[in-house]
Amino acid sequence: MSKHVLLDQSNVVSRMGTGIATYAKNLARAAAQAGYGVDALLSAQSGIDRKNPILTEVQLYDAPRKQTLPWLAPLAAGVKGALIGGFGYRPVQLATQHTVMQNSPEVSPFQRTFAATRLFDQARGYFHAHGSFAKVRLPQRPDLFHATHPLPIHVPGCANIVTIHDLVPLRLPYMTLDNKRYFYRLIEQHLKRADHVVTVSEYSRQDIISLFGFPEDRISNSYQAVSLPARLVNRPQDMLADLIRNIFDLEWGEYFLFVGALEPKKNVARLIDAYAASGSRKPLVIAGGAGWQNDVETQRINDPRFIQYRIIENTISRFERVRRITYLPFEQLIALMQGARALLFPSVFEGFGLPVLEAMALGTPVMTSNVTSLPEVAGDAALMVDPHDTEAMARAIRRLDQDADLLTGLRERGYLQAAKFTPEIYQARVGDIYRQVIG
Repeated sequence: MSKHVLLDQSNVVSRMGTGIATYAKNLARAAAQAGYGVDALLSAQSGIDRKNPILTEVQLYDAPRKQTLPWLAPLAAGVKGALIGGFGYRPVQLATQHTVMQNSPEVSPFQRTFAATRLFDQARGYFHAHGSFAKVRLPQRPDLFHATHPLPIHVPGCANIVTIHDLVPLRLPYMTLDNKRYFYRLIEQHLKRADHVVTVSEYSRQDIISLFGFPEDRISNSYQAVSLPARLVNRPQDMLADLIRNIFDLEWGEYFLFVGALEPKKNVARLIDAYAASGSRKPLVIAGGAGWQNDVETQRINDPRFIQYRIIENTISRFERVRRITYLPFEQLIALMQGARALLFPSVFEGFGLPVLEAMALGTPVMTSNVTSLPEVAGDAALMVDPHDTEAMARAIRRLDQDADLLTGLRERGYLQAAKFTPEIYQARVGDIYRQVIG
């Protein structure tokens, strides 16, 4: 009988998705392919109806509604967790109804799904109040609980491990909105309690070891996998070029692309300044969510100097050299990345930096930063820059704009670099870690 792994999937039901959601999905597939039975632990935003499994599944995937007081429900859940969290939580196993039609055609790797109402909000409230982890008890204990990011949850009677992606809130406190005291205490408790710790780059591994004095033999670097559906990767170029032209008014290979949320660590304000200084006339597309602390970035994007007007067939049309796209279906995002002249990703801090590898796997040249984890992820297949040096970035963009031979070399080396992070290689790393912990 195969051993069972329980994975929190706290971000997977989000419509827009997150980097952690992508990590959690890839981890679940890797664990299943490595021969483990995989179960999911979810935190439902509305009540679990034990008598109506169809409605429960529908509510679990329901679209978020705009709340008059969006902080009220998480606050109430936190207060409730502080009061009753010590008794432990008993998530309900959801009946597999397949009521909700999924956007992805991929088969789910999960054998069972467990959910409790606002479980993670309540667990955070308990940790805030008591400084210890809330206990989650299941009808059948798994052999391993793997938290895909730091959560104040402990499953008694089995091994518990956690993935710590990076220490950004501690290394760059002025660039995040996290409660730093809470984050520090949470990481500290995980390092004390976890049977093993996983991270996603050698940079993050050494950062955790050095900052917390953590034993090297208790933390493993699994990296991540670049996994793109063949049905999207292999679409004909002429079809993709038409799609990009018709939807985005962009020409194949004639625009630069940034992918990521508008948040300080992504360095978008400097990127836009460097783009302006480069003199390139090819548009710069900023694709990603709103993020936070982005007033400067928004101001740069809306700068009137990037607005031009063109006359096409006796019609005056507005043309934005820097444009922002807030949300894209995954299929369109992949197409946009495939058609870009280059991905520009000058982040000042990354635990891994998945967009770099995704672009390389698609044959798109990359400019990225020479700091934190990005050099080990990009290898020799990207144009590396100091993310704090706007002039260096401008020179790199100018080269990408003008040097066809450079683009060809980056494209060829990019394919080779991405091949070092295939799902098969990732599966082997995950399997090695799990066998080390539970056999």
